[in-house]
Amino acid sequence: MTTDFLVIGSGIAGLTYAVKVAEAQPQKSVLVLTKTTADETNTKYAQGGIAGVWNDENDSFNKHIDDTLVAGDGLCNPTTVEAVVKEGPERIREIIGWGANFDKDDDGDYSLGREGGHSEDRILHHKDVTGKEMERALLHKVATLPNITIINHCFVIELITQHHLGYLVMKTTPNITCYGVYVLNLKTKEIEKIVATTTLLATGGNGSVYRTTTNPAIATGDGVAMVYRAKGRVENMEFIQFHPTALFEQGLKGHAFLITEAVRGDGGILRNHKGEAFMERYDSRKDLAPRDIVARAIDSEMKINGTEHVFLDCRHFDVEKFIHHFPNIYDKCKSIGIDISRDMIPVAPAAHYSCGGIQTNLHGATTINQLFAAGECASTGLHGANRLASNSLLEAMVFAHRAAQASLATPASTPTAEIPDWDARGTTTPREMILITQSLKELQLLMSDYVGIVRNNVRLERASRRLDLLHLEVEELYRTSKVSPQLCELRNMITVGYLIVKGAQFRHESRGLHFNTDYPQKSALLQNIVL
Repeated sequence: MTTDFLVIGSGIAGLTYAVKVAEAQPQKSVLVLTKTTADETNTKYAQGGIAGVWNDENDSFNKHIDDTLVAGDGLCNPTTVEAVVKEGPERIREIIGWGANFDKDDDGDYSLGREGGHSEDRILHHKDVTGKEMERALLHKVATLPNITIINHCFVIELITQHHLGYLVMKTTPNITCYGVYVLNLKTKEIEKIVATTTLLATGGNGSVYRTTTNPAIATGDGVAMVYRAKGRVENMEFIQFHPTALFEQGLKGHAFLITEAVRGDGGILRNHKGEAFMERYDSRKDLAPRDIVARAIDSEMKINGTEHVFLDCRHFDVEKFIHHFPNIYDKCKSIGIDISRDMIPVAPAAHYSCGGIQTNLHGATTINQLFAAGECASTGLHGANRLASNSLLEAMVFAHRAAQASLATPASTPTAEIPDWDARGTTTPREMILITQSLKELQLLMSDYVGIVRNNVRLERASRRLDLLHLEVEELYRTSKVSPQLCELRNMITVGYLIVKGAQFRHESRGLHFNTDYPQKSALLQNIVL
């Protein structure tokens, strides 16, 4: 198969890009691949909202810029921050024009919320399912464009570069170029090649590397791992954001239900098992401090008191207003026996967002020619060492737009020789799935125990050694086995785990989301860790 524009991923970044290039060049083909169904994305699980300076006389671009820079703890690219903040409102108006609905006050103005790290109310939202509403609007818009094709249940295995034409490709090789992908069609069980003039990676995050995450199971870092194997640049992978308030359910592993930060924005109070409102001991902004500070504070309280969670107190809320703003959260709590009018909600941090990723420039271009990246898989310079709440959906739309403009203006080259088909000779179907499932459990356990909210050199060294062993075992399995989504995801997650650990080992300081007890102070010398 050949296509003009190939999009890997169907979240807000991928679909926004697809719409942009499809509308600009209706005579050209746009192919969107997703490994499950089109609406099963990280975007769908975004609850809180999207940040933007929005017709508020108290707010300004400079305030939003300053809030983002403060949260990023010295590692944001100021030029990127300014671009996203200033271009963001236009992109929000665009998706409203495509049919996205955000909540309004009784007087008809948009209802603006506030979350941790924001100095003003600037979060547009749709109840507590904002991402799901934006995804719905985008899919509806895509359906109106006949030159966009979405193919579900396709697992992308590798990027096609000169390596597949028989050339030795290293990180120092000039002009590495992406010509498309090899993909496992989950319906036919066949590996196919798709040749593309331009490719966008919008593959989302990597929360599944950890034992408990707010991400869906598909968040396995596929794009980051593929770019690293293709000798592209990846940066700042040590900055993994743990959302402070995932719903704690005894014995739960895997996907954790998110209690959006907007609940604290509306007045929710974090309390320990003694009933103490503890955040005032950690930061003057109390419960609305940036996520890195709140997550470490909760981690500290749990360790001090020997508990598995803390509580989010919403008992003072007007119940009807809570149900109106947070119906999804109310129903979930009620389903497990929590009445928010009389019970506090048990919460604990869970892996949530990767602030690092595939290195891009201001136009979403990666270090590999004809390959762009946007959304959580990309490192654009916006988030620095810690993402400001509700900046992610904003960044995805702004950089999808910028990447589309750059794609349309970039001359593309074609491969100098015919791209070979995938060679599966000598491989067999694995006889025991336990070789994959047990390795996955080991990976998630070591990442959670050794490379979590608080780290030290001994833990990181242990994680590194165990990852080396897992890598050797899984690469041997990959070399001799017919590929499957489970095996490919495990391979990708091991690569991402390695990148997180190496980034953490190289960063001899504590900054933002990376806190190493052996280096508790910030360093004036360290900037981005590029791998």
